[in-house]
Amino acid sequence: MYAVGGKTLGNSDVLFKLEWFNPTSSFKDRGAAVMVSFLAQLGVKELIEDSSGNGGAAIAASCAAAGIKARILAPDSTSPAKLLQSRAFGAEVQGVPGSRQATEDEALRQSKQTFYASHNWHPFFLQGTKSLAYEIWEDLGFKAPDNIIIPTGAGSNVLGCDIGFSELLAAGQIKKLPKILIAQPSNCSPIDATFQAGATELVVTKYSPTIAEGTAIRSPVRLAEVLAAVRRSGGDTISISEKQIIQAVQKLSGMGLFAEPTSSTAAAAIDAFTQRGTIKPGEVTVVILTGSGLKASGSMSEIFN
Repeated sequence: MYAVGGKTLGNSDVLFKLEWFNPTSSFKDRGAAVMVSFLAQLGVKELIEDSSGNGGAAIAASCAAAGIKARILAPDSTSPAKLLQSRAFGAEVQGVPGSRQATEDEALRQSKQTFYASHNWHPFFLQGTKSLAYEIWEDLGFKAPDNIIIPTGAGSNVLGCDIGFSELLAAGQIKKLPKILIAQPSNCSPIDATFQAGATELVVTKYSPTIAEGTAIRSPVRLAEVLAAVRRSGGDTISISEKQIIQAVQKLSGMGLFAEPTSSTAAAAIDAFTQRGTIKPGEVTVVILTGSGLKASGSMSEIFN
């Protein structure tokens, strides 16, 4: 069972879904387990994955269990703790100079020779992430929350929640979809920019390095699907400054929750969405804390030293 920790802020009931209780301490284990199991059934013996860290660690772990050789591509700037996990599971780790996008481009180039098991592209990864929706439903006594705040880069958690809660709605187990609320760092917020512009195609924004490295994706490959999921739920998006993210890391730690900066972006959005009126008094809001602060030891050390 994955824990939900409670905290009341103002008139809203806010709960935190702690995804670091997964095997490699991030939500990516959900999708990795299902996707790699499927690939093993197909007879895949070797694969590559591009990642900002957590996805690579999750896939490396599942590959170790399945006996599949894995090569993990990650930006040179990736937190060492995340890369250490991948190496510990026996995966080959290849650093790529430049941005997160440059890493994906290199993976696409290498996919001409090796099976590309992208957690951002493969549909079976989403079939794993949808288990998050079912667990939240169970955790809340078989009810859906009013709102879910998700730190978002490519949007696999957004799409997983959309699939899971849509299935529950179709089965008559819930009365309505929870509002999906996306939080992105202001330094890399293409989904927020596109949503707020009312557009369906990518709105290009300026990019700067962000402490929320797990969401630093400039061109999400499933952008149209993510936007549709947010709009279908009556949800919203917001961008969060680096200062606000750091403050959220500190505030969560003061509550006994050691969340990496990427996760903390979602917590930083609670007050902003409340002030905007997206989160209303008395509503139940679940904040997804996607990964442990232990996965980002470098940035966490900078914050607390």
